[in-house]
Amino acid sequence: MKHSYFILHLAVVCLGISGVLGKVISLNEGMLTWYRVFFSAIFLFFISKWSKVAGEISLREKLAIAKNGLLITASWLLFYASIKYSNISIGVICYCMASFFTAIFAPIINKTRFKSSEFFLSGLTLCGIALIFHFDTAHQMGIIFGIISPAFASLYAIYNERLVKRHSSIVINYYQMIGGSVGLGLILPCYLYYYPISSFIPNTMDLIYLLILSLCCTVAVYLAFTEILKKISAFTLNLSLNLEPVYAILIAFLFFNESKELNLSFYIGLSLVMLSVLIQALISRKKEKSEN
Repeated sequence: MKHSYFILHLAVVCLGISGVLGKVISLNEGMLTWYRVFFSAIFLFFISKWSKVAGEISLREKLAIAKNGLLITASWLLFYASIKYSNISIGVICYCMASFFTAIFAPIINKTRFKSSEFFLSGLTLCGIALIFHFDTAHQMGIIFGIISPAFASLYAIYNERLVKRHSSIVINYYQMIGGSVGLGLILPCYLYYYPISSFIPNTMDLIYLLILSLCCTVAVYLAFTEILKKISAFTLNLSLNLEPVYAILIAFLFFNESKELNLSFYIGLSLVMLSVLIQALISRKKEKSEN
């Protein structure tokens, strides 16, 4: 269990970097997300061949896995839209609402009881987001995109929790990235009609950033998440992701000087989000001791 939490923490650090990369890559959110899933699918193809993972599954199962890939692709698209329309700090903080949506969706989908502790912790996160939402009307469009994004992320984690019991993490992520590449690729022409860009081809620096984003912040991270979900719940995973803003905001402050754009309301909201993470860590530790 301790090993799983350590890997989870490293993955969260990488996710913090992914938000920063979303800001520095010059492509719009549509092309950025498509290149991310496309390159990730290529990396996973070679990884599956190198590791000789058994991938003999039915077409129906492949489609089911690929369909779940559409959820995480939609989440990334909205996440990067949030960052482009506001800033890194707001985008990553809004993503913390994944735990709130999981607390609602998971009992409905899995037909289990609602847990009061999960609603309490998610409520703290929601209060934090509410404070952040009102800090500057100029960023509200980015905040709206940021709030919708984790709804798709929570559904992705819930359905992935089922998939990991039947398939290899490499197989799961490979077909999910294919699903995301095809799905987003089909709507890109329409998307780019309304949100045109000057170039479809990334420049040299964008290409380097996209490769880092795909290999380190996507393939490595989501393979880790898929394995971690065998040991911990989707709610705990999504709540732990609330630590991502700490790393992303620190980088944003250091390199993008975003601290000048934020006020006291933002910091109070951030404190409530971090408090929910701390309480969850204490609850998980107490539960682990009682089980031992």
